[in-house]
Amino acid sequence: MTIEALTPEIILSAIEATGGATFHEIYDLNLFGIRTSNTAANSFNDIVGCVYRNAAGAWQLEAWPATTDPGLYYREHPSRVEGTAWLVPGQYRGAYTIDLHKGNYRALCQRTGPVTVYRDADRSADLDTLTATEQTGYFGINIHRATSSGTSTEVNKWSAGCQVLASSTDFARLMDLADLQQTYHPTWTRYTYTLLTQAQVNAQR
Repeated sequence: MTIEALTPEIILSAIEATGGATFHEIYDLNLFGIRTSNTAANSFNDIVGCVYRNAAGAWQLEAWPATTDPGLYYREHPSRVEGTAWLVPGQYRGAYTIDLHKGNYRALCQRTGPVTVYRDADRSADLDTLTATEQTGYFGINIHRATSSGTSTEVNKWSAGCQVLASSTDFARLMDLADLQQTYHPTWTRYTYTLLTQAQVNAQR
């Protein structure tokens, strides 16, 4: 799957087909991720993006290379005994707000709603839903960047379950869009994130 093949209509249709809500006001962001079928990778082979109406009312789509899976280090060295967190596809209404990721820099942080994760405790490089368990709660599954400058090529310790953009420049653009939502709608401080699978998106193409 390539970013160039995506359109606002494809993403909005995929979200709605899974029972999720879509947002149609100017700069009311439809944040999304797409998990590709290769979950064994330790690379930024997934997509995180945003569909929104601009100030003129036209639909826009911006999307960037990312990972929606934990990196190899945390697959083999889980930070919790229950296993590595791996976000379950679905929509998480109002679960995100702008806050400091690990106290260091502004990001979209999971502070305002629960998410559901798989817990994969077998310490292998592969993520397997057949052997994983599910938990719902507040786990700090944030949307943030990898390196502070430039672009990362391997996930490794950049994600223990977070949704992580490979490029610091791309992440800065995402945060610009998040700020625009609050510029146009000062009380809309919460953000909804929908994680889709590659198959769900392909079904709308």
